[in-house]
Amino acid sequence: MRVAVFSSKSYDKQFLNEANKKYVHDLVYFEPHLNSITGKLAADFPAVCVFVNDFLDRQTIKSLSIQGVKLIALRCAGFNNVDLPAAKEFGLTVVRVPAYSPHGVAEHAVTLILALNRRICRAYNRIHDGNFSIDGLLGFELYGKTFGVMGTGKIGFILARIMQGFGCRILAYDVRINPECQALGIEYVSKEKLYAQSDIISLHLPLLKETYHMINPDTLAQMKNGVMLINTSRGGLIDSSCLVEGLKSGKIGYLGLDVYEEEESMFFEDLSGQVIQDDIFARLLSFPNVIITGHQAFFTNTALENIADTTLGNITAFQNNCLSIENIVK
Repeated sequence: MRVAVFSSKSYDKQFLNEANKKYVHDLVYFEPHLNSITGKLAADFPAVCVFVNDFLDRQTIKSLSIQGVKLIALRCAGFNNVDLPAAKEFGLTVVRVPAYSPHGVAEHAVTLILALNRRICRAYNRIHDGNFSIDGLLGFELYGKTFGVMGTGKIGFILARIMQGFGCRILAYDVRINPECQALGIEYVSKEKLYAQSDIISLHLPLLKETYHMINPDTLAQMKNGVMLINTSRGGLIDSSCLVEGLKSGKIGYLGLDVYEEEESMFFEDLSGQVIQDDIFARLLSFPNVIITGHQAFFTNTALENIADTTLGNITAFQNNCLSIENIVK
């Protein structure tokens, strides 16, 4: 099948081309994000392959349909960037990669926790400046702390298990209880109790209408002073406008982000020669107790191999009319 691959980087081409030796699709790569303007590049392609910052609203999907596109293949797990009712209306099938790097994302969350706690970035810069003072680098022991995990799917479960290994008490919130978490003795509680009792809170929920801006001024006020907040899921889970004040007041003692609400204009691009136009993001970078990574939690060789294989497998299954139900987004 002829496939238009949008938002393609060198690593996408490397892993997709390697996986395609088995599937033998005609992959054509485009660097721009897919949106209503760039959608014309997909003319005469029966399938498009897209990533997290491609924007498939109703207008874009209608345009794709008119041009003959029948399949939207997401090479990611999230699908909040796709207007699903529009896809259904215009007869486009949407498929995704439901799980490609749960261990990698969970491990990255732990990396942020440890780096923030032990102030690794400040220590690294000091040593390279010849400053061996440890004043201002005081951390805390994870042992005995209360860790709140919001979302106990594959990633949340793996992270909870890791943090339990540090000796943390684990609290969990999810609309669905994961039996694997229960087997570990993890306590499911209300959001309010998790906010009030957790020293560290890590977000692992999908971005839905119900979870949009779930971290906001009101919920932030319910948390402990000095809470550590980690988000490796979706930027829209946090109302970013409340973060600066939360950091200034000390309500947020540590902030680790791998995703950001307005990331689509920045992440995955080299903007080192430009001025960051997002005032909130620029302000966040000025705090010493904030670490931001550019949506790299998933970025392991294992993940890219799994993404490429599952994505191309989905396209082949669509072509052969034998798609796996768990990979179809409805």
